[in-house]
Amino acid sequence: MTRNLNDPNHRIGVESEHGDLHKLLELLDLEQVEDDLFIGQHPEQKTARTFGGQLLGQGLVAAGRTLTRGNPPVHALHAHFIRGGDVNKPMEYHVQRFRDGKAFANRQVTAMQDGAEVFTMLVAFQDNNAGLEHAVEIPLVPYPEELPPLGEHFKGYEEQVALFVNALHPIDIRFANDPTWKMKDAGETLTHNRVWMKTDGDLPDDPLLHVAAMAYASDTTVLDSIITTHGLSWGMDRLFAATVNHSMWFHREFRFDDWLLYATESPVAAGSRGIGSGRFFMRDGTLATSVVQEALIKYFPPRS
Repeated sequence: MTRNLNDPNHRIGVESEHGDLHKLLELLDLEQVEDDLFIGQHPEQKTARTFGGQLLGQGLVAAGRTLTRGNPPVHALHAHFIRGGDVNKPMEYHVQRFRDGKAFANRQVTAMQDGAEVFTMLVAFQDNNAGLEHAVEIPLVPYPEELPPLGEHFKGYEEQVALFVNALHPIDIRFANDPTWKMKDAGETLTHNRVWMKTDGDLPDDPLLHVAAMAYASDTTVLDSIITTHGLSWGMDRLFAATVNHSMWFHREFRFDDWLLYATESPVAAGSRGIGSGRFFMRDGTLATSVVQEALIKYFPPRS
């Protein structure tokens, strides 16, 4: 059954048997209180501040629900994170309409709490038309069915990576290389990261929901290669990381309840900031999406 997230009177029908995917769909099911104002909630699993992927996903849904002419797919987003969100309060998404055309549309979405800006994002919508085509090739890695689920990587590290163990898990993640904590334990370094991702269950057919779910997932693992380049790990080293900005370009339509390979690397870290660059490849090798994230990242070495 097809559901249209752009219908302002629509509420997402949540039918998944997977509890955490059910929760993600609830997070993306924004309440519309005015034509250009939406309210988003936080999950029961509390973190120190609002997860950046949640802001990206909810912001995309808010922007998409205001389309009035045609239904062009999302082409790009460019987001800036201004301050940490309070996970004990709802988030207001204010949408500004910059352009409405049949083949093009542009929106600005600002997330606010208590009158202060938390996050702002430009979203561009554009029809996909025939033209020149080329793309880099998908890295050679094992298929996801040959790789263990994320929970297998937690065994023996439950205390060190408790934040990840206790987090929301609506995305099925299969590492093609060891995660940061296993590499740290083995004394290894790695300048890239390869991980298969898809939602942990089926999604409704609406393309906007698949884009929103990918945006949510894109904020995970993208910074890993910054720290594994230096032999460091989340949960095992004193690290502080906070996203500064995040951009995505959607080259082709895809389903995010099918496997995609998220191949990331870090071209630079300097000035207490680092960049993670990534690409989502479909299983057949087609490049679907490109991602760049910049984050404030600090390492506090142990005192000698």
